[in-house]
Amino acid sequence: MSKVLTRIDGHVLTVTINRPEAMNALDPETQALMSEAFDAFAADDELWIAVVRGAGGRAFSAGGDIRAMRTALEGGAPYTIPATGYGGLTSRFDLDKPVIAAVEGIAMGGGFEVAMACDLVLATRSSSFALPEPRIGAVAYAGGMHRLPRQIGMKRAMELLLTARSIDAAQAAEWGLVNEVVDDGTLDAAIARWCELLCANAPLALRATKAAVRDGLALPLDEAIRRQDAGGYPAIEAMRGSRDVVEGIMAFNQKRAAVWEGR
Repeated sequence: MSKVLTRIDGHVLTVTINRPEAMNALDPETQALMSEAFDAFAADDELWIAVVRGAGGRAFSAGGDIRAMRTALEGGAPYTIPATGYGGLTSRFDLDKPVIAAVEGIAMGGGFEVAMACDLVLATRSSSFALPEPRIGAVAYAGGMHRLPRQIGMKRAMELLLTARSIDAAQAAEWGLVNEVVDDGTLDAAIARWCELLCANAPLALRATKAAVRDGLALPLDEAIRRQDAGGYPAIEAMRGSRDVVEGIMAFNQKRAAVWEGR
């Protein structure tokens, strides 16, 4: 079977890392397939939300495939990473559509970094998170050293980066790395509930929100806000001229649910 499985349910794409025998470790083939899946997601206007998860229930992803790295060191096939980064996400900075990480089991190294690159994270109670790269003489190359302090603050980030210790889902939620912790065995229901919440909103409004938040973080607050009315966010301009804006206003006034087109 393929190392990456994709499924479309309405406007939702699910990308499943399908290497349970290897704790869903990310070898070059898996990473290339994930990158292709997210390329297709970005290009398809009928797909509004993506979910990334791991098969088997024991791991979201154990991160980079150490065996594949050893093979590369011994002169075998090189350990390549797509331009879009680990899992096709960690260096993908132009994706405006929301992505949910659904974590069940361990999320370590590159797997944790893939989760951090997502917009929302759901996790089962037995899940855990770690950046253990220093224990093999490496560092969290796939954004961990830069995303973590931005998401949880410097001291907590340095604790995880320098000790390589693992934290459970409850602590990850307390620190702001996880949006919701759910009981083991209930992840599918939680994913469906969150996708329903997101799909109830105008897809272009979600894209505009994500783009403005992402790009605005690099700007002083006054400039970030001023750009909203100065055409500085193309996704906001696309939303303003959309049929969905008209539909949203009409639906509100008619006291009915809006029917979004994504146009």
